[in-house]
Amino acid sequence: MQDRRPNRKPKGPPRDADGRYWMFGIHAVRDGLNNPRRRKHRLVVTRNAANQLDEAITTAGIEPVLCDARRFSAPLDPASVHQGAALETEALDWGDVAALCPPEDGRVVLLLDRVSDPHNVGAILRSAEVFGASAVIAPLRHSAPESGALAKAASGALERQPYLRVRNLADAMQGLQKDGYMMIGLAGEVESDIGQAIRRAGSAPLGLVLGAEGPGLRERTRETCDMLACIPSAAEFASLNVSNAAAVSLFAARHQFRGQPEE
Repeated sequence: MQDRRPNRKPKGPPRDADGRYWMFGIHAVRDGLNNPRRRKHRLVVTRNAANQLDEAITTAGIEPVLCDARRFSAPLDPASVHQGAALETEALDWGDVAALCPPEDGRVVLLLDRVSDPHNVGAILRSAEVFGASAVIAPLRHSAPESGALAKAASGALERQPYLRVRNLADAMQGLQKDGYMMIGLAGEVESDIGQAIRRAGSAPLGLVLGAEGPGLRERTRETCDMLACIPSAAEFASLNVSNAAAVSLFAARHQFRGQPEE
């Protein structure tokens, strides 16, 4: 029988035709304005937000569009908590994985396998910045793109913490392995815990690989890992969401960032 289902192409992230998007919220917009690497196209603000962002607006050299708070003119989701500020911009270009993650740094890289919630990715970027990760890497498809919601959740970390989206995650992992990285995949069903896995890695730079909540790591991603490990729990059915798991894993690997294996 002929398959009559329409041949739909996978949808990409919502973007203008030229790849622009709107970031929103006082903190996210201020950090975006203060970032000299960020391309800034339009700034829409209320009078109150303009007063709060006065120094950042002057530094960025951008002419704001003033509007009434009741008729905010930036094309945002009505549920967006914009606080009277929105900046039209483009995703940052951080370069390539090899340049950002040299093994001699002795630090850690986070790799996200199909983590598509922008709030989770924003929280992960904040943890990555706090603990000094070299980069957060995700696949182009089925992962959260740089967006207004992600920027707001990251609370400024998006401007400073490299977030790279690569064509193939397993290929990126293998490239890092050739440079000496040990890949530790987080999987709740294994017995070896994250601390044990980090100790086995010795002084090697680390790649911590986390999957989406529910599906976890894809088969090829799991097979590419050097080790699988879990975060031990005191309760049988307790679990962490992916952003919390990332923070715990980064904390466990903190000595690796300094080139000092855990004792």
